[in-house]
Amino acid sequence: MKIQFWGAARTVTGSMHLLEVNGQRVLLDCGLYQGRRKEAFERNRGLPFKATDIDTVILSHAHIDHSGNLPSLVRAGFRGCIYSTSATRDLCAYMLVDSAHLQENDVRFVNKRRKKQGKVPFEPLYTKDDVVETLKLFRSIDYDLPFEPMAGLRVLFRDAGHILGSAIVIIDASEKGRESRLVFSGDIGRKGLPILRDPRTAEGADFVIMESTYGSREHETVANAKNLLLETVLDVTDKGGRLLIPAFAVGRTQEIVYRLNQLWEDGSLPPVDVYVDSPLAVNATSVFRLHPECYDEEYIEVMLNDTNRDPLNFEGLSYVRSTDGSKALNALDRPAVIISASGMCEGGRILHHLRHHAIDPASTVLFVSFQAEHTLGRKILEGRNPVSIYGEEYEIRASVRKAEGYSAHADRSGLLSWAARVRAEGDVKHIFLVHGEEEGMSALAGGLREQGAPDVQLPQRGQAYEL
Repeated sequence: MKIQFWGAARTVTGSMHLLEVNGQRVLLDCGLYQGRRKEAFERNRGLPFKATDIDTVILSHAHIDHSGNLPSLVRAGFRGCIYSTSATRDLCAYMLVDSAHLQENDVRFVNKRRKKQGKVPFEPLYTKDDVVETLKLFRSIDYDLPFEPMAGLRVLFRDAGHILGSAIVIIDASEKGRESRLVFSGDIGRKGLPILRDPRTAEGADFVIMESTYGSREHETVANAKNLLLETVLDVTDKGGRLLIPAFAVGRTQEIVYRLNQLWEDGSLPPVDVYVDSPLAVNATSVFRLHPECYDEEYIEVMLNDTNRDPLNFEGLSYVRSTDGSKALNALDRPAVIISASGMCEGGRILHHLRHHAIDPASTVLFVSFQAEHTLGRKILEGRNPVSIYGEEYEIRASVRKAEGYSAHADRSGLLSWAARVRAEGDVKHIFLVHGEEEGMSALAGGLREQGAPDVQLPQRGQAYEL
């Protein structure tokens, strides 16, 4: 068995790992790399292998940095099956279409400028037609139901507690009379967050591919994050500005809405209009309602105690689908909360709101998720000015804040605890750290070695290992 790391290797985006067993090739995730525009476009367009050589894809979850380059794979000739949980498939049905839409729109916008400059126009990475072909290849598998995507390979999905439908992938491989178990963590969730169940673990592991996003950091408590959210809303309403919350349409948006709903129910939330301006978030919220198998006990109890109550809706909250409705928010001259994608400000409607409202000192930008290196969100968070939005320079005059407590990733303690449980229930020979920046990966590697992990690797992009 051989594993080669082609994405999320010493970075937090573009998850993609190639497993070779019995002469067959299995791709674990196929995510979009996000970062510097030119580098990201070239890396996403130029797959490091022949798409026709891939036999099967196993997808851990629907986030675009894990699923978003599947249409490129299909466009390049892949025709095998894509295995995921049913919730992941349902989310991808919206998320991949949205991704294609954003790319087509962004390219159209950029090409207007290129045409004026006499430059050759760009083509989108993929189109909605490519997404349709991709969705035809999905095969949905329930949690804890073993399946065999090919001879000599047995796979099981365990709840990762990260987003709706997210999975830890357990792979049992039989090759040349030898049996071995590889565990791919996907993204590991946090304990105690609302709506979703806590992450599970895996027994009997020989090899582990493990995320390390927050390998050097601890999250603030959920209570502190909730208080910070309320404090920020109060501050913005007092100043008469807008609160912009860049949020991933799946998971983070629903959690922020759930917390705002709690503040509204206990009377803490001031009278202020709240807008979820993301068609994808609206669609994703409808998918949440279809998958109670992913709910934790708290959310189930809320739903069962009052069947007329919707924890993802409250007075003053509006879900915005239409383009005209979104454009109307750019002209707001009263206090408001606008939750919009994308979470790292690399596309979507949040860019337009930043252009119109983040130039106002009365407004605030509140980041509630990790901002990868070189993304617009990271630049704003670090206080760089001016920043480029759609090729034009803008001065960010709004206050900028960050709430760590809303992360859906396990922090350092959570990651070390998860790894300790996996090691206690197996004979782990090697741990490969992915999906993290150098600082976090190195810190987590040190913590794992202190725990007694026998071999911890930080693979470079393209590096291969014989297992």
